[in-house]
Amino acid sequence: MQFEKPLIPGRLVKRYKRFLADVTLDNGETITAHCANPGAMTGLADPGIPVWLSLSDDPKRKLKYSLEMVEVDDGRGPARVGINTAHPNRLVEAAITDGAIPELSGYAGLRREVRYGSRNSRIDMLLEDEARPPCYVEVKNVHLVREPGLAEFPDSVTTRGAKHLAELADMATEGARAVMVYLVQRGDCDRFTLATDIDPAYGQAFAQARKAGVEAVCYACDVSPEAIRVTTPVKIIAP
Repeated sequence: MQFEKPLIPGRLVKRYKRFLADVTLDNGETITAHCANPGAMTGLADPGIPVWLSLSDDPKRKLKYSLEMVEVDDGRGPARVGINTAHPNRLVEAAITDGAIPELSGYAGLRREVRYGSRNSRIDMLLEDEARPPCYVEVKNVHLVREPGLAEFPDSVTTRGAKHLAELADMATEGARAVMVYLVQRGDCDRFTLATDIDPAYGQAFAQARKAGVEAVCYACDVSPEAIRVTTPVKIIAP
């Protein structure tokens, strides 16, 4: 995913009210940006860290700036982290189309936000092919790191996330393929696990979904102010 315009660097002053962030730009101006991330952003919202913003020319937008990525250092050198949770679905779609996620390759068609199941939900992606069962794909954004190299999900309690796992389990039970994709929007992780201490119910829902036949894959990203790209698979460690 290439950014349409160059991102604007700055330093984080503070993140507050979940969706707002004050940032001092390199020219000295302090602005308020939209933070498209409902999670806790643990370790990613410390005052003074380097950040990058996109600037919208949409006249209807109240906040013209959006917080896109931050830079952190867990002791192994600086790493950029994508924090915009609006991007993962686009990133995974592009990666599937480009063959960068082999586990999901070979399908003739891909549709987004398709209604499915008995709960009237929408699946992130539905892969279809006449030669095989449909494949239901749910995507989760990952950026929490508390131990160097180990990505974790979730970073806060997510009842909605547990619901998605149950819905995927329904599809797997009915004979379809169901896959949970954990997308790590950073490139400094080679392992992934569930943060069951943060949300035990999500861990339980994951175990039940896996027992029902739901697959899980995890991929890391190369994150830069020019683009974010899905790159390498990440080993999933069972909690």
